[in-house]
Amino acid sequence: MQKNAEEILKQLTLDEKIGMVHGAELFRTAGVERLGIPPLVMSDGPMGVRQEFEPDCWKPMGGNDDFVTYLPCNSALASTWNPGLAHEMGSVLGEEARGRGKDVILAPGVNIKRTPLCGRNFEYFSEDPYLTKKMAASCIQGIQQWDVAACVKHFAVNNQEVQRMSVDVEIEEQVLRKIYLPAFQEAIEKGGSYSIMGAYNQLYGEHCCQSDFLLRKILREEWGYDGVVISDWGGVHDTKAGAESQLDIEMSVTDHFDQYFLAEPLKEKIQSGEISEKVLDEKVLRILNLMIRLHMLDGQRKKGSYNTAEHRQKALEAARESMVLLKNEDNILPLKKETLKRVLVIGENADCVHSNGGGSAEIKALYEITPLMGLKTHLGGNTEITYVKGYCREEKQEKGSVNWQETSLEEGGAAGTEEKESMALAQKREALRKEAVSLAETYETVIYVGGLNHELDCENQDRPDMKLPYRQDLLIQELLAVRPDMTIVMMGGSPVEMGSWIAQAKSLVWCWYAGMEGGNALAEVLLGEINPSGKLPETFYKTHTDCSAHALGEYPGGRSVAYKEGRYVGYRYNDKFQVEPEFCFGYGLSYTTFSCCDPAWNREKNQICCKIKNTGNRYGGEVLQLYRRDGEDELFQELAGFEKVFLEAGEEKQVVFQLEEESSESCKYGIGSSSRDIYLEVE
Repeated sequence: MQKNAEEILKQLTLDEKIGMVHGAELFRTAGVERLGIPPLVMSDGPMGVRQEFEPDCWKPMGGNDDFVTYLPCNSALASTWNPGLAHEMGSVLGEEARGRGKDVILAPGVNIKRTPLCGRNFEYFSEDPYLTKKMAASCIQGIQQWDVAACVKHFAVNNQEVQRMSVDVEIEEQVLRKIYLPAFQEAIEKGGSYSIMGAYNQLYGEHCCQSDFLLRKILREEWGYDGVVISDWGGVHDTKAGAESQLDIEMSVTDHFDQYFLAEPLKEKIQSGEISEKVLDEKVLRILNLMIRLHMLDGQRKKGSYNTAEHRQKALEAARESMVLLKNEDNILPLKKETLKRVLVIGENADCVHSNGGGSAEIKALYEITPLMGLKTHLGGNTEITYVKGYCREEKQEKGSVNWQETSLEEGGAAGTEEKESMALAQKREALRKEAVSLAETYETVIYVGGLNHELDCENQDRPDMKLPYRQDLLIQELLAVRPDMTIVMMGGSPVEMGSWIAQAKSLVWCWYAGMEGGNALAEVLLGEINPSGKLPETFYKTHTDCSAHALGEYPGGRSVAYKEGRYVGYRYNDKFQVEPEFCFGYGLSYTTFSCCDPAWNREKNQICCKIKNTGNRYGGEVLQLYRRDGEDELFQELAGFEKVFLEAGEEKQVVFQLEEESSESCKYGIGSSSRDIYLEVE
């Protein structure tokens, strides 16, 4: 019979208990071999299980057995507005983590996108707490069905990379609870996340990884959380504060494992009587209970697997639903592939892989289908496809064998800076631009694939602005001047400025970092094999100063940063103060059309219902979005429900929104296809 945690605890020595609450290697704690207690093994991250590193340095092991399925980033997953897909992506991640021998997968990231400049936005779901919490809870449930603990992160208000190690967030508690905490609460109460990761920053003068307010008052007492709290790597700053907080495991990026705050320094303070051994016992109990939940001690654990055909198919399905059609004048799309004879593809992102970048989200993908490869494989040899780069990034010198993570705690995030273009680089870009524009005039079909990459969407830095890098704006303008029918594809983890060319563009697709099958999914959308159904999970501003964090609040702050915008985050600000975005929250087009009718409120069941019909001529999916409006402030609205519906041409279905909060007589609801396209009103 398996012993319970209390029985095991009684048999542990002080040294053995200390070994269980801090990193003994970069991604694992110490086990207790004599009692059959294994180490707790962790791994990043949200887009796939990270490669293996040496135990005590950030040097890849270099084998060929740690390639994995590369999943769409969380922003792409949020664009599906499909919690069922989030569950399936979580299941793939959990099964692959278990297949790689991991106990804890450091995912998902649920921080709210306060500013479009944050370098880690691609790892997060949305600017909206409701959408974030629904997608995250489903993802966590999928992960944990494989006897792997999800580790939801970063708790809390970790919304910028600049000064991430030290900045103190000043925010009204009501706003904190309304905007920034609901996703964490849902991840725990509905998702059942077995572990949670603290954030680097401070809140109300306390480092989050040792915060009494966050970890004890809210997490343990209010939410009744009995899971394991893990620090971000290097997020603990004091032995006494860390030990007496509700933190359970300290991890860091250095190899001085015995000198971590919860290692030898903690042992010394316990032996001197400064810290009670009881606080250590509480941590070890939670860790042992986690191991019991994961069947680490009873031999009944699922084995998992990775790189299966089923996983690759699931990644493709998620990528398909993540594609967002933003513009399609004159029905330029879908392209008629039977008539495509000569196609020119322009843009470095058409032939660029992204899986190996982005900070701790980087992985070794088994493969990655680029947009160019996707188009070529779908069109075949009867279509002549020519590729030119059109633009290029600066070729940077290799920095030797030093991994970025070794120095990731030194500055705590640095603001990205505008590129200083050398004369040689300017000349090279001009030559590439002229080549692309010249060729564009001679081809029947032109597709541009540009946007961002993980030089800009990356941990430990924020972007300086929303401008497209590498002089892409100029290139796009010149291309549209000769080919106004050019299809534009943008890739990235955050919105970009489009003002210099969007009015001239007839078609635009946004495809995020869509995983190993992203190129195939994009080709299917462009060629009409798949009808796009993605919707934006965040506001695409015209410029970053149209975002409330920059217009009303502080960013990046100094020693502290004040969230003066309060609850007006994302579309809440734009809608309330009538600031026109480039594309609004929830927006996304289809190759078919839909209509809604017959709205009704079932007071007894607290439900709102309506009917939706596919009024076009092809199968497609629509996301019906329910927005709640305060009767005293009709300009303020927030997402209160959503349902994704797939319909054949002419098909009609009933849609039911189950309201979470009791509705007062003054509440009004709007049903629509985006925050600014409301079909129906319900009082």
